[in-house]
Amino acid sequence: MEHRIEQIKKQLHAQSYKLTPQREATVRVLLEREEDHLSAEDVYLLVKEKSPEIGLATVYRTLELLSELKIVDKINFGDGVSRYDLRKEGAKHFHHHLVCIECGSVEEIFNDLLEDVERIVQNEWGFEVKDHRLTFHGICKQCQSATVKATT
Repeated sequence: MEHRIEQIKKQLHAQSYKLTPQREATVRVLLEREEDHLSAEDVYLLVKEKSPEIGLATVYRTLELLSELKIVDKINFGDGVSRYDLRKEGAKHFHHHLVCIECGSVEEIFNDLLEDVERIVQNEWGFEVKDHRLTFHGICKQCQSATVKATT
């Protein structure tokens, strides 16, 4: 985790920002709960446990800054809630997600499934792709199994 904190500190410095104690507390929560796709409110409640002096507005501003600098990605899975996901170190693109419409589970796909699509977009439309996001909405294996068991 300390290596990742140091990387993020360097990314901030490269853009003339500092890793303040408030920003570091927010980043640590995101690192500790990386698989959870936390909302700003979730992040705030977890930061508050460790640093009660940090306010909700500070957490919001930090998340927005980290999003602008592409350290985190702001995502929405169709439920109207913005969630924050740390970009993997060295990742060229944001990773993809599988969202279950029954139980709400979220799985991550780290393979870049869109390299060919990007090439087509660039060649056919002359559009230089800088990033992409892909979210599949469907029914996870567990919910499919539960449905099969309930009908038998």
